[in-house]
Amino acid sequence: MPQNSSGTPQNGRNEKALVITVDGPSGSGKGTLCQKLAQHLGWKLLDSGALYRLVGYIADKKGITAPSEIADQALKLDIEFITDPATRELCSILEGQDVTRSIRTESCGELASKVAAIPAVRAALLERQRAFQVAPGLIADGRDMGSEVFPAAALKIFLDADAEERANRRYNQLKEKGFDANLAKIFEEIQARDERDSKRSSSPLVIAKDALVVDSSTLSADEVFNTVLKAAQSLI
Repeated sequence: MPQNSSGTPQNGRNEKALVITVDGPSGSGKGTLCQKLAQHLGWKLLDSGALYRLVGYIADKKGITAPSEIADQALKLDIEFITDPATRELCSILEGQDVTRSIRTESCGELASKVAAIPAVRAALLERQRAFQVAPGLIADGRDMGSEVFPAAALKIFLDADAEERANRRYNQLKEKGFDANLAKIFEEIQARDERDSKRSSSPLVIAKDALVVDSSTLSADEVFNTVLKAAQSLI
């Protein structure tokens, strides 16, 4: 059966459930790593980027531009995440509709980065993200998981890679999924997103002081996974 999570704050949050956070810039391989870790450990998975993509997507669809109104949409999001048992892909359900493919476009990624820079939106989604902390444990994927959302996480990873390599990965990923893609444009967008994410006033992309930094520029997905799993062994 598919695994469901609404991401809605609940009283069932387990403060003792272990959390491993994985932060880093777009295209560093966070999604792949987090899915492998969650599947291997049997833990829950929080894709915080999907939450911001959903906010950006619905704001764009409704033509909402005022920050306060976008934050209001974030508070009222009717969302559900379902893990496809066949592909292990985390599917995003918005108001009963599967919008996974729609929110994974580059344009929606840009929308997500822009709404994520709005302090009121980040505040609206904070408790929703923390509600994912349930037993036996949580793998949290994002930009500020270790620095802001789960500051007491048992293990904090900062996954990095140079911008050119990240652009190549994103280009290949989009092509494999059947999307049109332009490598030069993707590279420019990644640079712009890095600038916006690292310089925003609310919860900027930073390396948590107690994070383990892993540069994936020359590592395979399996090598990254094994490196992080080794660091997590003492927690399990």
